[in-house]
Amino acid sequence: MLAIRMQRNGRSHYPTYRIVVQESQRHPLSGRIVALVGNYNPATKALTLDKEAVKKYLDNGAQPSSRVAFILKKNGVKLPKWYKEPAVQNAKAKHADKLRKNQPKEEAPAAEDASAEEAPVETQAE
Repeated sequence: MLAIRMQRNGRSHYPTYRIVVQESQRHPLSGRIVALVGNYNPATKALTLDKEAVKKYLDNGAQPSSRVAFILKKNGVKLPKWYKEPAVQNAKAKHADKLRKNQPKEEAPAAEDASAEEAPVETQAE
């Protein structure tokens, strides 16, 4: 089975990626690829993509990784009907009751002080 995935290259702290078609059992860094179909630079968001080659491999059953599928979809490549998008995972707080937004709101003592200040003050008449 073939996979369309990103293969990291570039220097340290400045990655660039090749978009390659590779056997899914192989490690992405093994170097053994079937075809090179594009390049992606996340720092500049520059993308070069051979859309015809990608379409050919998708039609023949190559499975895109989730990140590659996102990039392909964003650049107008239609994904096959059999492709399932990964489920969105929602993170839950472990102790939600301890969060500040979930604490009961304190009554503001400033409201009591404000009512005392509004009371008329008697002045002494001479």
